[in-house]
Amino acid sequence: MMKKIKMPKQVGWLIPGLQVKRWFALTLVGTILMTVGILILFDIKPIFYTMQFISKVANRISTEWLAFGLVMFGAAFFFKGWTKTNLSILDMDNDKDDEILLENLYRRRKLNRGPRIVAVGGGTGLSMLLSGIKNITNNITAVVTVGDDGGSSGRLRESLGILPPGDIRHCITALADDEDLVTELFKYRFKTGEGLEGHSFGNLFLTAMCAITGNMVSAIKASSNVISIRGRVLPSTLDDMKLVAEMEDGRIIHGESNIPEAKGKIRKLFCEPENCRALPEVIEAIKQAELIILGPGSLYTSVIPNLLIKEISDEIAKSKAKKIYVCNIMSQPGETDGYAVSDHLGALIQHSGHKIVDAVLVNNYLPENLADKYQKSGSYPVKTDLNEIKKLGIKVCAKNLIETNKDGLVRHSSRKVARAVYYWFKKELKK
Repeated sequence: MMKKIKMPKQVGWLIPGLQVKRWFALTLVGTILMTVGILILFDIKPIFYTMQFISKVANRISTEWLAFGLVMFGAAFFFKGWTKTNLSILDMDNDKDDEILLENLYRRRKLNRGPRIVAVGGGTGLSMLLSGIKNITNNITAVVTVGDDGGSSGRLRESLGILPPGDIRHCITALADDEDLVTELFKYRFKTGEGLEGHSFGNLFLTAMCAITGNMVSAIKASSNVISIRGRVLPSTLDDMKLVAEMEDGRIIHGESNIPEAKGKIRKLFCEPENCRALPEVIEAIKQAELIILGPGSLYTSVIPNLLIKEISDEIAKSKAKKIYVCNIMSQPGETDGYAVSDHLGALIQHSGHKIVDAVLVNNYLPENLADKYQKSGSYPVKTDLNEIKKLGIKVCAKNLIETNKDGLVRHSSRKVARAVYYWFKKELKK
């Protein structure tokens, strides 16, 4: 078995893709030309004396060894000086920081060349997806629903008249470059305190930033800079959007948090005001996208609300980007009871008015010890009915998408979902 050869740390600067070697060479050439020019200006005749010196030395040492020595010593001095100068400017002095700088620079260069992706949804489903997608590209735009009216977000929306910050906060922290203290701070939820109990720090931070900057979009940008996220997060609209569901028994249910509690089958979802305006940045992102991902997440309260904004659904339909829907693994009581994959797709088509996606990503593996709590709550695996999906003209991509656990719980793996979507995307590009 061959021993692993450990390369010197300095060689890391020569890794392809960093885009620094060309500037090393340019700096070297510039330095030499300036030095020679100054020497000639002062009539020191650098070339003449250098050649004369080399001629004398060459009589004693072979020309090949002399040239090799000069090149090696010159390159070593220059390279060491250049790297130390850069590390000094960046306030990094030790080897560990050097390695971190190289890793971050290489990753940033690679991710900056990744595909332009627009992810549409809300809730924990979208944040899960973003956690995986951020390892594929930095060119991410998360389009987040603003129909939430429950919990901390609902209280802030009701009392201060702002867009609900909860789903936006989840997406910002999911795209954070590192799970550092600031990211954990954004997730922190107050357990006690009059007026504070139940609120998360991130929600309060976004609310305060909204008051300072004047609108939620500016607040999101400022908050994203604080925790250094990859990509960007945008609300689908700045209008005060509220969800309304018409049930099959004729009932009209107002409010996103009340819809699952209505315990019935949803016939149609609509919003108030009826003609919410899309955020211009969202439309521009969709136009430039190479890949558009819908879901996963609550079908009627996270994914479809974005499609109720006509500009968004129309622009997605017109887009030449590859489009895929990540279907939920389990049905959601009060929203998708008894739904198969084709029912999810049918709801997307009904509410958008278009065959909105090219393909659907489904899970094809379930643990044998599926937790009893699902059946007790009325939640069952979503059936992949291939014949009905085929009738809709939508392709099926089936993969194992769940995280492995001993308790029989079914959760999407952000890594597996992101990898499956990306492989499908790359495969489609080759067709």
